[in-house]
Amino acid sequence: MGGCVDFSLQQGLGSIGDLLKSVAHDLLSVWLAVQIAEIGLAAAIAAMATVVAQRRIKLVEVTMGWPAPARLFGRLLLAHIGAPVFVLVVTVFHAAMLSLTWPSRSYLLGVAESLATAWFVIAMLAGLIRNQFVYRLVAISAWTIAALSILGLLQPAMATLDSFAVVFGGLRISPLLVIKTAVLLILALWAAAAAGDFLDRRVRSASELTPSIQVLIVKVLRLLLITFAILITLSTVGIDLSALAFFSGAVGVGLGFGLQKIVSNLVSGIILLADKSIKPGDVISVGEHFGRVGNMGARYTSVDTRDGREYLIPNEDFITQRVANWTYSSDLVRLEVKFCTTYDSDPHAAIEAAVQTALSVERVIRKPAPQCMLAAFGTTAIEYELWFWIKDPAAGIANVKSDVLLALWDRLGERGIVIPKPGPARVIYELAHKDEPAPAQNASDAPTSRQTPFAG
Repeated sequence: MGGCVDFSLQQGLGSIGDLLKSVAHDLLSVWLAVQIAEIGLAAAIAAMATVVAQRRIKLVEVTMGWPAPARLFGRLLLAHIGAPVFVLVVTVFHAAMLSLTWPSRSYLLGVAESLATAWFVIAMLAGLIRNQFVYRLVAISAWTIAALSILGLLQPAMATLDSFAVVFGGLRISPLLVIKTAVLLILALWAAAAAGDFLDRRVRSASELTPSIQVLIVKVLRLLLITFAILITLSTVGIDLSALAFFSGAVGVGLGFGLQKIVSNLVSGIILLADKSIKPGDVISVGEHFGRVGNMGARYTSVDTRDGREYLIPNEDFITQRVANWTYSSDLVRLEVKFCTTYDSDPHAAIEAAVQTALSVERVIRKPAPQCMLAAFGTTAIEYELWFWIKDPAAGIANVKSDVLLALWDRLGERGIVIPKPGPARVIYELAHKDEPAPAQNASDAPTSRQTPFAG
């Protein structure tokens, strides 16, 4: 194997050396200066043509009404209009040189013509790629290969890169193999991502599928596409999958020791999507977090809260912890508020006023109807609980409770029903004896004014 490596390396270096000798010989020729001057003139003409074309041509007006592919092609052509102008001018110069002198004295013009043509074609085709990183990768890689091929260095360069190789677990790894695998893998993953986005839009447009089933289908399809992209890439570059047995064993050990949480979250996410216990749009509370389920990812689920924060909760927590799903089987949610009245206020009137107050709030629904119960006879006031139902918990819980309490404040004041307020002596006593039963209400602590809802 060592002999083969030395031969390939010597062959590649010999080809590169021959090219350098040829270039060094041309540098001593006056015709090289002539060709460089012609190339510079062609570049100047192309730059002027680009400026004039981009100033004179109103692309939006010209392409109005064209199909989307035609508009994209027109935009790419205008952006690279200098390349065909440069090729045209260099071609004219090259033809003139061929008619006046030997072909070897116009070699540089032919190379510049071929390189510019390759760059224009590659730029037009790669411009169809929206992802900027993939676009640059494809353009640079394709033009590098084209340039090496035009200069006659492609095979020597590949032989040189392939000559430095190591054998690892039955797999021969060389710089050429690494470069080919990296480039093809990036392109394959980009194609898989683009196909996944297309299928995602198609699946989400199917109204007969529930949100959780849509997310599950999309994630399975994306996983399959990525798997196929990796397998196709490995097969294309000639890697025997059986040679990866060593690496698969190492991955298995890694899963056993360090990746348990990642795998657990992945499996938990699939379970959540399959059993539909949590789906996008549900209002849930898990631990200290309360909000609406947003995106359900492979590792985490996002919960949007009313304060603008978005919590990323691991999927495993939804399996191992107690989760309250407020909208699991129904959007109806029952809320309650507590209030008190003084003993000289009519409890029947207070209950009736509380029910009417709840019905006056916009978000409170009529069926089931609100209910108000007398909860207890406290030491200083009569205690009530007002129950009411809403069907849009995602719009907030605290805000609708606040609306009900404010409306209750106004209505009780209109009815002359007093909300008790303990006097200073009562507050001090309750703080000092908060663990003991409070004594009976004294006459001095009784409300003396009914002009405001509070008395004290």
